[in-house]
Amino acid sequence: MSKILELQGVCKAFGGVVAAENVNFTVERGEIMGLIGPNGAGKSTTLNLISGIYDVDAGKVLIADQDVTNMKAHLRSRMGLGRTFQTPRFLQRSNIRENLELGTDLADQLGYFKSYFNIKGNAGKNFEAELNRLLDVAGFSINLDDDISSLSYGQMKLLEIVRAMLANPSVMLVDEPAAGLNNKEIENANNLLRLASEKRNMGIVLIEHQMDMVLNICHNVSVLNFGRIIAQGTPEEALSNDLVIEAYLGKRLEVEDGNAVEVLNA
Repeated sequence: MSKILELQGVCKAFGGVVAAENVNFTVERGEIMGLIGPNGAGKSTTLNLISGIYDVDAGKVLIADQDVTNMKAHLRSRMGLGRTFQTPRFLQRSNIRENLELGTDLADQLGYFKSYFNIKGNAGKNFEAELNRLLDVAGFSINLDDDISSLSYGQMKLLEIVRAMLANPSVMLVDEPAAGLNNKEIENANNLLRLASEKRNMGIVLIEHQMDMVLNICHNVSVLNFGRIIAQGTPEEALSNDLVIEAYLGKRLEVEDGNAVEVLNA
C-alpha cells in the first residue's frame, strides 16, 4: 500500500471553539481508517477540512503527496476525492439517473466517465453494467427513470455510497453510513466499502458510531475528542484504551465473533 491522504498538524477554530487541533493522520491506498469519537469531537469538521468545504487555519492536507490545502473543493474532487454525508444529498425533484450523472460530472470532465456517459448525459452500457454490479452488492435494484423520492431512506444512503464509487475516487470520505439503517442494510454498506477498499484500492476515511461496523471493516482508527487525536491504532486497541473509554465509549469493550461486547465486572 502507498499513502493517498495525509493531514499534517491541521487546525481549525470557529471563534473561541477549537474544532481541530494539530490533527495528524495518514491513509494508505486500500485502507479503511475509522475516525471515531463523541458527538461534537470534530469528526465531520475534519472531513470538511479534507474536502475543502472549510479552510484550515494551520497545517496541511495532502492527496497523493500533493498539497491541496489551498485548493478549492471542486478541484479536490477532480483529483479523486469522493464524499458522502450523514444525510443523503440528492435533488428530490430529479430522477435517479440525473442524480447519478450530477454526482459523477466532475469525474467526466477528466475523461474517466466518457465511457459511461455521452455528452448529452445518457447512460452508456459500461455505466449501467458497473452500476448494476454495485447495486447487486448494495442489495437492491432500481429503475434509473424513477424519481429519487421513490427510494427508501436506507436505499438512498446506500445509493450515495454507490454514486461516490462510480466516480472511482482514490480517496472516499464516508460520514456515518450506518445511521438509520437496519442490520441487513449495514451489512450491504460494509460490503460496498470492502469492495471499494479491496478491489478498487480506494483509501477510505469512515466516521461511524456503530462499533460493530468499525470492528468489521476498519484497518485502523483515529479517535477525536474536542478536536484532538487522543488515540490511534487498530479498532481492538481503541476499545481497550482508557482515554477512549472515558471520553467516548463509557465502558470497556472486547471483540467477540466480530462484535463489540461489554466486558462485565471490568
